[in-house]
Amino acid sequence: MKKALAILLSVLLILGVAPAALADEYAKGESRVTIGADLSNSQREQVYRDFGIEQGEVPELTVTNAEERAYLEGIVSERKIGHKAISCAYITVLDKGMGLRIDLYNINYCTKEMYENALITAGITDARVIISAPYAVSGTGALTGIYKAYESITGNPLSDLAKSVGAEELVLTGELSEYIGSEDATAIITELKKILDQTQNMTDDEVRNEIKRIAKENNTTLTDKQVDQLLALCRKLEGLDVAQLQARLVDLAKGVETAGGFVKALGDAFESVKQFFANVGAFFAKIFSRNEM
Repeated sequence: MKKALAILLSVLLILGVAPAALADEYAKGESRVTIGADLSNSQREQVYRDFGIEQGEVPELTVTNAEERAYLEGIVSERKIGHKAISCAYITVLDKGMGLRIDLYNINYCTKEMYENALITAGITDARVIISAPYAVSGTGALTGIYKAYESITGNPLSDLAKSVGAEELVLTGELSEYIGSEDATAIITELKKILDQTQNMTDDEVRNEIKRIAKENNTTLTDKQVDQLLALCRKLEGLDVAQLQARLVDLAKGVETAGGFVKALGDAFESVKQFFANVGAFFAKIFSRNEM
């Protein structure tokens, strides 16, 4: 019982039932907010509400449409890029092994899984990320803000190639999602990443066959154009540090497994606490029934 209560108290602390000063100290120097340059004051207030913080609480960076275009122009339609920087992000770098925790507000094209894959490709593996916009947008531009925020926090620039490939991966996953669904699109690209050490030594036709095999295992059929798009992405991914990229995927899987174990422990803890109060209730019920007799 003591163990169950200890877990429960720890959970309450994680959920925010902790001194505000401690939370502020933790965020200090570890978090950044990126705001689209074209937001009005009222729109800024709205996204800060989504972030759950006050303006000025975290260092703020501005992202322009020109900066967004540096990674997206040529790989995403003009309609999705637009001519204004609207998407905003709030990022906190977490301890190694904590994984990526992503929440979205008013993002109608990119999914959490799409961001997750793109960030892992770019080299961002342990962070709490909230992406918001004052109204529904595709969210592709937010990736630029996350890159900028992460580099500002760590003081270390991410690889330009990794950032570019991450952006292209985000866009291609989105395009595939429109035809085969987000879950299958994400799964196919993730599985393709897992065999990059093998595809490096394959011909284009051999890689195409591997892509079709992965798609079939996911009960999905791809068009020749989609296969070629994935082939092109695969070749660009091979230009990164493949061993490092695959290690990140392993770490991500471990993080998901750990999170699953934590959720189970949390459920067990609540069941124990629930049973405890049930027993207490039964105890008092017996006392009252004796008094009535």
